Amino acid sequence: MGDIDDIAKEKRIVFVTVGTTSFDALVRAMDTPEVKNELFKKGYTDILIQMGRGSYIPTRATAENGSPALDYFTFSSSIADYLKSASLVISHAGSGSIFETLRLGKPLIVVVNEDLMDNHQSELAEELAERKHLYCARPQMLYKTISDMDPGSLVPYQPGDAKPVAKLIYRYLGFPEE
Repeated sequence: MGDIDDIAKEKRIVFVTVGTTSFDALVRAMDTPEVKNELFKKGYTDILIQMGRGSYIPTRATAENGSPALDYFTFSSSIADYLKSASLVISHAGSGSIFETLRLGKPLIVVVNEDLMDNHQSELAEELAERKHLYCARPQMLYKTISDMDPGSLVPYQPGDAKPVAKLIYRYLGFPEE
């Protein structure tokens, strides 16, 4: 009997990270009733937003009326524990955040910041989405991405082996092989 009660009380956290920059469009999208309601329908109980240098302040809320609880903070010395406790991660397109999340095997939606100049990060996110490791979205399409997502369809990311490349570089530079 206690098992069912524990499952019912289990938190399913959506962790949102924008890194050290400002990405108000993502924070604003997360604060919309449509996004919050869709996450709640998919079983998520809490949203925690790391909002960086942003100026848009989301509305703190407790879980009620078909919407998850929402809280936020600006910075943390490490987001590793937040990533580990998350059931879903929604992130900016920074490579560090992407690969740290993928290594943990967490479902991931990468939201591309279209306000950035020379946005090479979007190329990485789009390539990994094409390979089915994550979902890629724009802030205005986040609701649709959440609505359509099936985390079970994602392909686990397998990091490559850098040893052959390192050996080639060592040989080219004339260092003895190990």
